[in-house]
Amino acid sequence: MNILHVNASDISGGAARAAYRIHRSLVEHGVAHGLTSQMRVISQLSDDPTVISGPPTGLNPIWRRLQPRLAQRARRGFRTGNPTLHSVAWPSTGLGAELQQRHRQGQADLVHLHWLGDGTLSIEEIGRLPMPLVWTLHDQWAFCGAEHYTSPPLPGESASSDERFAAGYSPASRPAHEAGPDLNRRTWLRKRRAWRRPIHIVCPSHWLSDCARRSTLMGDWPITVIPYPIDLIVWAPCDQAQARALLDLPGERPLVLFGAMGGGADPRKGADLLLDALQRLRSQVAGTPLEQLELVVFGQSRPAQPPDLGFPIHYSGPLHDDLSLRLLYAAADVFVIPSRQDNLPNTGLEAHGCGTPVVAFATGGLVDIVDHQVTGALAQPFDPLSLAGSIRWVLEDSQRRRKLAAAARQRAERLWDPARVAGLYAEVYGESLLASTSPSLR
Repeated sequence: MNILHVNASDISGGAARAAYRIHRSLVEHGVAHGLTSQMRVISQLSDDPTVISGPPTGLNPIWRRLQPRLAQRARRGFRTGNPTLHSVAWPSTGLGAELQQRHRQGQADLVHLHWLGDGTLSIEEIGRLPMPLVWTLHDQWAFCGAEHYTSPPLPGESASSDERFAAGYSPASRPAHEAGPDLNRRTWLRKRRAWRRPIHIVCPSHWLSDCARRSTLMGDWPITVIPYPIDLIVWAPCDQAQARALLDLPGERPLVLFGAMGGGADPRKGADLLLDALQRLRSQVAGTPLEQLELVVFGQSRPAQPPDLGFPIHYSGPLHDDLSLRLLYAAADVFVIPSRQDNLPNTGLEAHGCGTPVVAFATGGLVDIVDHQVTGALAQPFDPLSLAGSIRWVLEDSQRRRKLAAAARQRAERLWDPARVAGLYAEVYGESLLASTSPSLR
């Protein structure tokens, strides 16, 4: 069976990297299941010959220039307090016709959709695809309106109260922070009209699958949970002392690692919660060996005015290769993910692959990554004091931390091995192919 993955890009952004890793797991392990795999993207950054890139075949250059302008016009007047990306997936791009042609030519027995956004496939083009389809969701867009995530939880909430996807986007369910044309309802209605045939949905986390199952749009579609794969050779433990020496980090101090604080513009990432937790941690560890703690931030250069957290901060700057990030995971004693909303962040899988314990809030797909007090610790959502205590719990006992690190690596080997993930997808492809040939569904 020839599988063709479709994504906006191959390795630009977390969703793209996840989609590419799924594709590569099938390239490397699909033969055992009778599968071949290619990936069709609009924008390519890798030099992988199994990735096909560029604008859709036969696309008129004038139409190509008009598309983003028309998509922008569709948003005119819409205002929202939800900072997440909104995609209308309109107008048609021409990629749908290309995929149908590839199917007729035997190049795509099954199309595997991933993150699309604007400019890849329109909602209507997806609905016209005749071949068997599988769709891995990397966020909530497929069953929502135009938003890729619902509004993040408000202070005092343990989960988002914005669930129009479950209510069916009625006018009465519109949140107070939106104004102008109801872009989310319009987009959701287009999906409901266009997608008449159920698509087999794959969710990387149980949280996302629960959302999809509760959605009005996809609640009765087939839904399977399959985690992302990671290369366990690339993401593997290495000597901590050597990693710190190579990165010019202190050899004996406790090190806490986290992603760029620049994510503070997006409340989903929880940068404000992390800042609060670190301030609390400073008072907790005063007079203990952990008062020597230092912080490492990756993905961001040192700002002109760094925040005063009471601990020395090392900024690694933007990273462009896996080896540097692997060394950072190995150098750290704990990796912190303070997100309010997240699907299955690649960084959590990578950290565990490198034998680094992870601390996060017990929310979203983070509970699929961290086995509480076995491979890290899960704090109470969204309590900075609990987050501070969880970080301290991991760090204060070196023997316990070593056990957490070993268990983290074992969890990565058990759950996120590419060969295992390829086998799980092979089962889904078989089910989707069987469903498409069933007389009752034709």
